[in-house]
Amino acid sequence: MTRSPAPGLAWLNGADERAARDALRHVCAARAWRDGLLAARPFADTEALLAASDAATTGLTADDLAEAMAGHPPIGRPDPADPASAREQRGMADAPDALRAEMLDLNLAYQERFGHVFLIRATGLSGERMLAALRARMDNPPDAEREIVRVELGKINRLRLTRLAEATATVSTHILDTSAGRPAPGVAVTLSALPVPAGGTVEADGADGADGAWTALGTSRTDADGRCKDLPALPGGAAAARLTFAVEPYLSRTGTAPAFFPEVTVAFAVVPGEHYHVPLLLNPYGYSVYRGS
Repeated sequence: MTRSPAPGLAWLNGADERAARDALRHVCAARAWRDGLLAARPFADTEALLAASDAATTGLTADDLAEAMAGHPPIGRPDPADPASAREQRGMADAPDALRAEMLDLNLAYQERFGHVFLIRATGLSGERMLAALRARMDNPPDAEREIVRVELGKINRLRLTRLAEATATVSTHILDTSAGRPAPGVAVTLSALPVPAGGTVEADGADGADGAWTALGTSRTDADGRCKDLPALPGGAAAARLTFAVEPYLSRTGTAPAFFPEVTVAFAVVPGEHYHVPLLLNPYGYSVYRGS
């Protein structure tokens, strides 16, 4: 029996090159690695994707490895703008101050000796284990250490790619009635998805068609706080999402009849693993939307 690709993998297989390259950049900063994976698309399954990653990692030159390592923050100092590294270094979050101080000092000494950050697959490791590994590797010959770094980079790439391949995108929203300064409860909101077309180019213009048919996934209703929290997850391979707000009943019962805007529709591009909170600011004769958090 043929199994369908994991949700994120289906997206990666069909995404246009720019979008796929951007997603892969969050996995590994080495351009040669990304080129290798893009050239190997499509992948039959996650194992094929990971095998391609292993081959690309093995083929990295010393300069490519340096480029890859430049994308990783030092252990104990994750980049606040990089949620992946913060998540992977969670074992350092509760480490004692003395351990953190020693990690900082040894990190600096390591960088001075080898010319790059200390790299280790930190996921699941305690601060103590990371520090012990750093101590053990300090005296390695540079060539041997470079190959250890390559192995660790391969493990990290595998972990991040698996997360990407299995991920789906999710959507939530809320509505604020700006004419009344309060949430808008009881508004029906329908979520639809647009798949990646065969050619790989997404045209989220709202037009239904043979290659761009929107599929309604479900309808929810805003609660007393004007929020929709129970919209279904987007399916694998979704390239865009659309929210349709049926605002006419709400506007009518709050004094605008007939409603100038019977409904509000907004479509936006999506990638796997991301959450999209898209609020609607509504008044009887105008509205705006934005990507919130």
